[in-house]
Amino acid sequence: MIGGRQQVQEEEIIIVGAGPCGLAAAVEFQSRGIGSLIIEKENLVHSISQYPTYLQFFSSPEMLEIGGLPFTTAMDKPSRLEALNYYRTVALRSGVRVNAYEAVTSITARPNGGFVLETDNRYGEKQVYSAKAVVVATGYFDHPNRLGIPGEDMGKVSHFFREAHPYTGMEVAIIGGSNSAIDAALELNRAGAKVTVVYRKPDYSRSIKPWVRPIFEGLVAKGKISMLFGSQVIEIKPRAIVVQDEAGIRELHNDFVLALTGFHPDREFLMSVGVAIEAEGYPRFDEETMETNVPGIYLAGVVASRHQANEIFIESGRFHGQRIANHWLRTR
Repeated sequence: MIGGRQQVQEEEIIIVGAGPCGLAAAVEFQSRGIGSLIIEKENLVHSISQYPTYLQFFSSPEMLEIGGLPFTTAMDKPSRLEALNYYRTVALRSGVRVNAYEAVTSITARPNGGFVLETDNRYGEKQVYSAKAVVVATGYFDHPNRLGIPGEDMGKVSHFFREAHPYTGMEVAIIGGSNSAIDAALELNRAGAKVTVVYRKPDYSRSIKPWVRPIFEGLVAKGKISMLFGSQVIEIKPRAIVVQDEAGIRELHNDFVLALTGFHPDREFLMSVGVAIEAEGYPRFDEETMETNVPGIYLAGVVASRHQANEIFIESGRFHGQRIANHWLRTR
């Protein structure tokens, strides 16, 4: 505090979020002489650290590389542990500045240009920053798409899947049909859980990894996994789920529910900054520059991926920093 006023830390660009795409943007800025600071409310690449323990990425390692540092893996597809090691190494070797465990609570435009950001850290201390521009690289994964049905807030329900062991011998319903749902079903089956997948569409999602689908279909054909197409869970009870399909409504015995129905951006936070939200629920931005309708507010990574978040968010988002840097150097 100076003279009763909180000291303001001056920065050129602040990046909100230390995921792979936020890191990639910081490394890009650094290579082009643009000053930046990353502020991350959790740990480095927090979303990846929350992925299922034994997850393998859909992408090959070279498609996940950032900052020009090679990503080498033991197999064709990198594991979660390999990805954590890789992005941690990029951050340490590049020397980009990261304030971890510090949450941005507000971003306010200044009348004369630029922005004021307020934060809280894990000690409950508040900090104020001034930045000429802000890159929002916060991702989706803190904001699951809720079902909006009775029982969703029960302790037996989770919107995240980490590992299968706790569900051994249990009857587990998975709501959803994306890659994450199929991968979870396979892992649960291997751990001895009794798995029912409830999917609202009439057939398998076309996004399912091609080397995984035949394995999954084989288990369904053998009765090892129950697959309910054209179905919805309309209520969750302590010992059951209520499922509706074309034939009507029925109740199935159930111990746990994994509602793997996807995620969405933090619309309230973006709207508080003045970013317009399109009818589909996605923030508005220029795909060439990554700038939103608010001059000086940019998007990077999965927050700008619209409906493709589950497939290509790192593959494409790692280049968003280049577009932002190009625009910033032309206009600053």
